[in-house]
Amino acid sequence: MSFGFPQTFDNVAELPFHSHTYIYSLYYIYITPTPTPKHSDFKSFWKKERMERVRAPKFLVCIAILCVMLFLNIESSEEVELTIIESATSKGAVCLDGSPPAYQLDRGFGDGVNNWLVHIQGGGWCHSVEDCVYRKTMDNGLGSSKLMPVLGFYGILSNKQEQNPHFYNWNRVFMRYCDGSSFTGDVEEVDPGTNLHFRGARVFTAIVEELMSVGMYGAQNAILSGCSAGGLASILNCDKFRGFFQSGTRVKCVPDAGYFAHVTDYSGGYHFQQYYDNVVTLHGSAKNLPSGCTSTMNSGLCFYPQYVVPYIQTPIFVINSAYDTWQIYNILASYEADPSGGFTNCKTKLDECSTSELERFQEFRSQFLGAVSAIGNSSSKGMFINTCYTHCQSEDQSAWFGNPTSKLYDKTMAEAVGDWFYEKYDWKLIDGEHVLPHYC
Repeated sequence: MSFGFPQTFDNVAELPFHSHTYIYSLYYIYITPTPTPKHSDFKSFWKKERMERVRAPKFLVCIAILCVMLFLNIESSEEVELTIIESATSKGAVCLDGSPPAYQLDRGFGDGVNNWLVHIQGGGWCHSVEDCVYRKTMDNGLGSSKLMPVLGFYGILSNKQEQNPHFYNWNRVFMRYCDGSSFTGDVEEVDPGTNLHFRGARVFTAIVEELMSVGMYGAQNAILSGCSAGGLASILNCDKFRGFFQSGTRVKCVPDAGYFAHVTDYSGGYHFQQYYDNVVTLHGSAKNLPSGCTSTMNSGLCFYPQYVVPYIQTPIFVINSAYDTWQIYNILASYEADPSGGFTNCKTKLDECSTSELERFQEFRSQFLGAVSAIGNSSSKGMFINTCYTHCQSEDQSAWFGNPTSKLYDKTMAEAVGDWFYEKYDWKLIDGEHVLPHYC
């Protein structure tokens, strides 16, 4: 499992049951050799310590995953081939290991042929040389295009009208993530001892320029979206993306689960802040963050959306849970914030939370809503903030368009985003019915 995937658990029995999140978790726990953390400890995440895994032959796991898919009635998406941009290497636009960047493109059709949706893959960050050295060897390709598997197109990337009513026939792009800095890094020097390349900002530019050359330049409508670290990337690169298009193109950004909040943790401190400080320093990201922010505060804080969105000029629609599981595990109750594990049972089993623990959950929600209010009241800014105990919903077919428990005021995410994009409604939806986390 990689830093930035839904959440971490000690065994499968503790996994919340929500479709693709559940399937991806099965895959990463049982099949891939990627280490998972003993705790939600972001500093030790990439260390060699490995938690004990449930042993099972891979073919049995594959059968189990197939059964889950059948049970959930999930259709497999058409395979979309991976495109490697070999020419990008001459510009120094490369992944952590020096390999060229990549993307997957499913061409639009019908009245969507001139519309483009670019969705950035998630997958956390690397905050130290040790982390990044390990990351470039991971077989999920988060540090190397040489190791990238082909990913499926679901939810916001689906090509089926009944699953993705507004964007099904657009040109849909999965921008593959391989730099570990949410596409913000740019360091010229390469240490020959580690061969690490911190070039995320160049990779983003190279992929967008490639897409412009294959038809996106003439787009009528364009969206930059992303999940988790990809959602953060779609915020930090939102105005940059807008700058590639002609003035007549309608361009907007839709980050999902990327609104990582700077809020107090279980101990009352801000333990996670040091992690972002390290990411920004290691990758040389400061120069690619909004200058309005970096001129007034520590550049590491400018990795938090609440301090950046006031400077973003491009319209933006935030999809997030007020109880995002990644943030609960790694910001609210990481190992550093809760070394004794006092909150562990509650965060893994919601029905066993005490009254005081539920109050702490609500305090987190209150602080998160305060952070997300930074987007302001402009009609060009929208939001869909539910209280589902999950992470990354736009890639989950059920959450995106179908699951009634994911709706807000009888609107699915797909409908709310479409209405906002086409300026039918100024949606700023926040779940006021459920003030506690719940499984959707």
